[in-house]
Amino acid sequence: MAIYDPTSRKAEEFINDAEIRETLAYAEENKHNLPLIDAILEKARPKKGETGYTCAGLTHREASVLLACDLPEKIEEIYRIAEETKLAFYGNRIVIFAPLYLSNYCVNGCVYCPYHMKNKHIPRRKLTQEEVRREVIALQDMGHKRLAIEAGEDPVNNPIEYILDCIHTIYGVHHKNGDIRRVNVNIAATTVENYRRLKEAGIGTYILFQETYHKESYLALHPTGPKHDYDYHTEAMDRAMDGGIDDVGLGVLFGLERYAYEFAGLLMHAEHLEAVHGVGPHTISVPRVKRADDIDPDAFDNGIDDETFAKITACIRLAVPYTGMIISTRETQAVREKLLRLGISQVSGGSRTSVGGYAEEERPHDTEQFDVSDQRTLDEVVRWLMENGHIPSFCTACYREGRTGDRFMSLCKSGQILNCCHPNALMTLAEYLEDYASPETKAVGDKLIERELERIPKEKVREIARRNIAEIRNNGKRDFRF
Repeated sequence: MAIYDPTSRKAEEFINDAEIRETLAYAEENKHNLPLIDAILEKARPKKGETGYTCAGLTHREASVLLACDLPEKIEEIYRIAEETKLAFYGNRIVIFAPLYLSNYCVNGCVYCPYHMKNKHIPRRKLTQEEVRREVIALQDMGHKRLAIEAGEDPVNNPIEYILDCIHTIYGVHHKNGDIRRVNVNIAATTVENYRRLKEAGIGTYILFQETYHKESYLALHPTGPKHDYDYHTEAMDRAMDGGIDDVGLGVLFGLERYAYEFAGLLMHAEHLEAVHGVGPHTISVPRVKRADDIDPDAFDNGIDDETFAKITACIRLAVPYTGMIISTRETQAVREKLLRLGISQVSGGSRTSVGGYAEEERPHDTEQFDVSDQRTLDEVVRWLMENGHIPSFCTACYREGRTGDRFMSLCKSGQILNCCHPNALMTLAEYLEDYASPETKAVGDKLIERELERIPKEKVREIARRNIAEIRNNGKRDFRF
């Protein structure tokens, strides 16, 4: 029997089934243990020091106790501390991105995804480089600066060379004032050499959802294709980091397996990356199973309601305070609004989940990977965020200045968000308002920028940011960054 070891490179040892089951039993036994719960909450609370906030974070066992706790007053306290933690380390910035689907050819048999190989009535499509260029121009005309590219696993139709060509094309499109400044990549598990090639191509974060950490369920949900190999998939982040990619993004697809099991496995994976590579995940995504062509979410009996979903999000934020958290347009405006308060730091906007969807005037549905619940335009999402007290950020400065991996985490932990990320967010927002925003959104945004400039602690930084924003507005200058 495998023994739990977060420093091991073997999937069965760092995601250890026995340890997860013992964790869930421990959480159930202690879900009403008030002295323990209060001690865990006190540990989770961010502490303000001379150079900024510090936070210990929580182990997977401690966080699982909070997730199991069903005492209303303690749940509210979890929510309050999650909000404090998000504001302490990320401020009121919300990073904006969009997915770009390159190809829906796939050789896997994943039963929850409409791209599975046996689905014969979904049209298969793969973008040419000219079509990629048209998609990028459409995204630039919306105002996007950061993309997450997606493709099915198909070594014939979507080899690594195709992905690399697409990245090169995306970075090469300069349309009016538009540029894609960061390309994140969500493709199938691959080799160290291929990860090295992705790093050399200039990618930002490598994202790979585990889907489920429960091995038996994983094998049943992925009955055919290379993704059936649980160990190869689960160990992919180690290979990515070996290949030089120090920003990696984890995630599970909530609804496939019991949420408490997935929650513990997700945090154990984060602990493993920290133990082996010295830095945890750059981001954690929290998607839920959604309806799509050939896929009925009701066929999966582990769905979670909105309140449980909120609690999961808050507890992840307490466990990994320095990690970015992502929620997509899979979720409704109302759900996104609540979760933004509880720890989310990145959202997609104006998304289309079909291959070639952005260049089409009408939203196509025939090649969508999942139903988009929040179908508002990017302009509407930006205005909504600002009206709710958030700063929509199109910033990519840390990636482009080499502040990735442990260097980004050091910035986050040192309390320099307000002197670095905050002004960068305001300058990129000013670019968006000048180039793409509706008059209504621009009016809201200009007021927000003036208000938020005053929150920059260092006078010199504040004045440089103010001067740069004037250059953006009055002289057409772009791409300032700290």
